Amino acid sequence: MTAKEIMAELKPLGGEGYKRILMRNYGVKEPCFGVKIADLKKFQKRIKTNYQLALDLYDTGNYDAMYLAGLIADDKRMTQKDLQHWVEKAHGGALAGSTVAWVAAGSPHAWDIATKWIDSPSSHIAGAGWSTLSCFVALTDDGKLDVRALKALLERVRKTIQKAPETVRYTMNGFVISVGGYVKSLTDFAIETGERIGRFEAHIGENQCQTPFSPDYIRKMQERGSIGKKRKTVKC
Repeated sequence: MTAKEIMAELKPLGGEGYKRILMRNYGVKEPCFGVKIADLKKFQKRIKTNYQLALDLYDTGNYDAMYLAGLIADDKRMTQKDLQHWVEKAHGGALAGSTVAWVAAGSPHAWDIATKWIDSPSSHIAGAGWSTLSCFVALTDDGKLDVRALKALLERVRKTIQKAPETVRYTMNGFVISVGGYVKSLTDFAIETGERIGRFEAHIGENQCQTPFSPDYIRKMQERGSIGKKRKTVKC
């Protein structure tokens, strides 16, 4: 299948009501058909992974196609140039914090590119960096992680989160949760970090999503017995 053929299939699946929700509540920008994720995942099931098709879909600039691109991307084949191009074009909705982060985290460049992105003056790129790190620790065995560097990043979050833009604060908070939940040796330190940060709200668009208090979230993972249990995929 080609990107043009898929776009022709996507267009009639769009809904004006869902599109309005995406644009009003989550900052999605035109062009957008308003295709529900459940329908996009049907394409994912059919296509599985396709490196070039994912690149072509992303380059359409259509939100639905860009989200689908992340679902079918062959993460291991993504180059740093590909990922940089994607993050620079990821404006609005779940593109930076989810689509790009999922693919970057599964690529061979995850750590290097994420630690570069978190220093970006662009809030959507910085947020993508923190989200990539969150996904990376959820996927990667502890033995392959630089625990000392992750601890230093938790300290950085504690010292800088209150002054960060709201979108970045939200992803920083997610990083604290992810490290605490997926890296056993840092669970207690992540809880302590969250306690020292305290409760706060980071409003993303006009939706009603609340910012989770990281210590409570990590403790719930402890109660479920899921601390340190890695994920096979972060794409959803």
